[in-house]
Amino acid sequence: MWDLTGKVAIVTGTAPGGIGETYAQHLAGAGAAVVCADINTEGAEAVAASIRDTGGKAVATQVDIVSDESVAAMVGLAVSEFGGVDILVNNAALMAQLVMSTAMDYTRELWDRAFAVNVTGSWNCARAVAPLMAERGGGRIINQASAGAFPADSVYGITKLAVIGLTTTLARELGPLKIAVNCIAPGATASTAGTMLTPLGSPYRDFVEQNACLHGVGQREELCGALMLFAGQGSSWITGQVLNVDGGTIRRP
Repeated sequence: MWDLTGKVAIVTGTAPGGIGETYAQHLAGAGAAVVCADINTEGAEAVAASIRDTGGKAVATQVDIVSDESVAAMVGLAVSEFGGVDILVNNAALMAQLVMSTAMDYTRELWDRAFAVNVTGSWNCARAVAPLMAERGGGRIINQASAGAFPADSVYGITKLAVIGLTTTLARELGPLKIAVNCIAPGATASTAGTMLTPLGSPYRDFVEQNACLHGVGQREELCGALMLFAGQGSSWITGQVLNVDGGTIRRP
């Protein structure tokens, strides 16, 4: 159920210190060949090299998920290096930039950029890989939402609500092609970006710690149970779902 030997995965947003790095490493550890993609070329290569150093299969590429041409090149690399695509993890997103001001204080430029990266980027990658997955008899698309969408109290949260809508729509449209589309909604996580938003001693960190059913801030590895469920045969009859991995903060009073 958890063996991904022979599968090919693309993970976007794989710079070191982020959730995507851990996702890529876990998929490779389960036997998948992984394309590590990030707008930060050096970061993506560092993660791919770490996978190869431990005996896994990985290549790196720069990608701007808003660009059709850049996404096509990323997918083309997966085909040329590993023969196709079976798993897409839409992890790349803007976060810290989107929670520093209220929605009413946003410029139109930043508003458009938020939706272009966090929503259109995921759609762009999904439509690029779906035909290739169909050729291989099906596949898995795993989108990344956020506990910050429940309720959405920032523009970041609004974009992640839209990602959930994208997930349910694609699940229905791609189901006949045997492509399952699901979504992980992490809570506060000890990634580079997450730590910027929840430093020790900050009011928001204290709020998370006090209101979580389990420990307040999760480790990146604690998201990977959901990842492996959605990536493997364990999700053969699961699609259109959102799994909150947040220590129970969504149930806060």
